[in-house]
Amino acid sequence: MAQRLRKPRMMHKTMGRVIISACTLLALVGCTVGPNYQPPELDIQQGYLEVIHPESLQRTATLRWWEHFNDPVLNAWVTQGLDSNLDIAASLERISAAQAALRGTGIHAAISGDLTASSTRAGADGSATVSNDSAGLSGNLAIDLFGGIRREREAALANLLAVVNDSQTARLAYLSALVNAYVNARYYQYAMLMTEQAIDSREQTLTITQRQRAVGSATELEEEQVTALLFNAQADIPDLNASFLAQIYAIATLLGEPAGPLLADMQASAPTVSALLGLNLETPYQAGVPADLLRNRPDVRAAEQRLRVAYAKIGVATAARLPSLSLTGTISSDNNAWSFGPVITLPIFNQGALAASQDQAAAEAREAFIIYQQTVLTAVEDVQSANSAWLRDRHKVDLLRKSVNAYTRAYDLSMQTYQVGVMTLLDVLDTDRYLNSARLAYAAALRDLSADWARLQIALGAGANVNSNSTEIKNSVSE
Repeated sequence: MAQRLRKPRMMHKTMGRVIISACTLLALVGCTVGPNYQPPELDIQQGYLEVIHPESLQRTATLRWWEHFNDPVLNAWVTQGLDSNLDIAASLERISAAQAALRGTGIHAAISGDLTASSTRAGADGSATVSNDSAGLSGNLAIDLFGGIRREREAALANLLAVVNDSQTARLAYLSALVNAYVNARYYQYAMLMTEQAIDSREQTLTITQRQRAVGSATELEEEQVTALLFNAQADIPDLNASFLAQIYAIATLLGEPAGPLLADMQASAPTVSALLGLNLETPYQAGVPADLLRNRPDVRAAEQRLRVAYAKIGVATAARLPSLSLTGTISSDNNAWSFGPVITLPIFNQGALAASQDQAAAEAREAFIIYQQTVLTAVEDVQSANSAWLRDRHKVDLLRKSVNAYTRAYDLSMQTYQVGVMTLLDVLDTDRYLNSARLAYAAALRDLSADWARLQIALGAGANVNSNSTEIKNSVSE
């Protein structure tokens, strides 16, 4: 009688364990292991930066800041290069690859199966030929018990967004390279013009000196001094022209175009001060840039998304150490057989390797956070140094402009007094050298100021999303 009573107890105990295990398993379904990503805080005080940037944060990424130069040639080349630059084109292909990787996650990664069919004929001498036709269907559905599949999709999504921001960084790199090459080309073009004007002036001085020597009012030494200055100015032209052509070749590489038509476009437009700098030197600026403005930089956003990728991979590595459940089924035409049922896999003997992978993922997440911090600090430095240079060179340009005006008046006066015999030729030549140096210094300062402006816009991430479908890509993916 006692033995009869034990069996129900054992059955109840066994059923209880099954029920508890089933409930536990059901409770685990939908659980996502690993750390949940939280956007890191930017430890930057408001007003820590003083930046010349009148545009709102919302417009920064689509700001066509290069149009402030008022140069139609530059505007046309920027637009052309945004569509034809090879670095940008390569970045778009990386976006396509990341989109494909994202499509392969989620439900597509959880389901697998095959449809097979075969038809064979066999026979031997003296025996009948035997035909055997068969077909089968097998399928497998992985149950995402611990969120490993969800973490994989989260990582793929964050990687896509990182690659999109990388593409915007490539656009900024293109804009920086093109505008700087263009500004340098205009500078060398303008320097050649100033040098040619100096050559004309010295040729006139030489003519006057030769006339005066003919009547005995000038010496051979004075004539040779003027001749030497003339040759020096003429010798500067080949170097300036070579530097000018080097910038044109760089622009041609950026645009993927032959240099000939680009050179013709540059030579067709006269180099002037406005070609170097179409900006108003009294451009207003506002002090203080919020931390969110730094987040507008695509390299900062890319670093943040890669931090999110690293966090998600910790969850993937953690889920790999835990049991996995899948539903498998097969249907075969042989004897109309079929099978269906759950399969539980327990990773027992490779726990050491899986634990190492989990530790590796955690270390990579810490590394990604350090890289993010460094990227933010670099962004702050870029903005501050570009803004400081802009403020400095604005003042420098203003002073050098006054210097050129003063030397121009001094040179005119020296020529007038020299022609009436009041001033020596040496004084005229000195004033001529000072004037030419002041003009070139002024042109160089304008070039630097233009480069400062471009550098500041790049540092703020301005123009990163012009003529781009990055916004549509971001809106098309759901988090």
